[in-house]
Amino acid sequence: MAFTQGSVFITGAASGIGRATALRFASEGYLVCATDVDEAGLRSLQTEAPKGSVTRAALDVTNADAWSGVLDDFMKRTSGRLDILVNNAGLLRAGNFVDLPLDAQQRVMRVNVDGVMNGCYAAYPYLKATPGAQVVNMCSASAIYGQAELAAYSASKFAVRGLTEALDIEWRSEDIRVFALWPLFVDTSMIATERTGSMTSLGVHLTARDVADKIFQTTRPARHPIPRPTHIPVGTQAALMFNSAQVTPLRLLRAVNRRIARK
Repeated sequence: MAFTQGSVFITGAASGIGRATALRFASEGYLVCATDVDEAGLRSLQTEAPKGSVTRAALDVTNADAWSGVLDDFMKRTSGRLDILVNNAGLLRAGNFVDLPLDAQQRVMRVNVDGVMNGCYAAYPYLKATPGAQVVNMCSASAIYGQAELAAYSASKFAVRGLTEALDIEWRSEDIRVFALWPLFVDTSMIATERTGSMTSLGVHLTARDVADKIFQTTRPARHPIPRPTHIPVGTQAALMFNSAQVTPLRLLRAVNRRIARK
């Protein structure tokens, strides 16, 4: 299979959104580096993908030194070309803040925030050297307003939102596009054993393939020289919530979120 479309580096690729994204890009002619701490999941992904389209590597995204090593190895295969970085790896723990172990919530912050920062920092030299490079950060509708029963997760996605906005401005002059995808709840193993009032109120209507398709579509070359948005909701619900939040007073937004969370 000819890799005519470039290279993609994806974290959290052993399952869920990351896996679906790796398979989508691989099927479209990209060379994909799929990374995760779940090495068995990566092996099965490599077997499922078109032959030779996916290279795998164990990576704990909270380890900055490990990022450098894995990226350097992949770049040897692409002559230093990194077209798309997908910072997808993430954790979620649901429940009232004081009922969840503090170390579990700190782990959420390390993976969801430090993991994205490490990835952007380590990948920057390769992104800068690749014309039209793009960074996709997985955000969440929980970054619209702090979500009850998802305090650490919501806080982590606010951080991803801020980092994305800052880097999109800083790196624009270097032809690096940085943007965030904003899905609501997605039917993956991340939420399989977790429940919140907002999940019950809003339901789970997105699949990993839905998000993967959106990632692929939004990384296509622009047809017009119009600046593309930094934040891209995924699905009708997320789009309605995100767009309405831009014009809704904070007091009303808080009331709506309390109702959704059933608090």
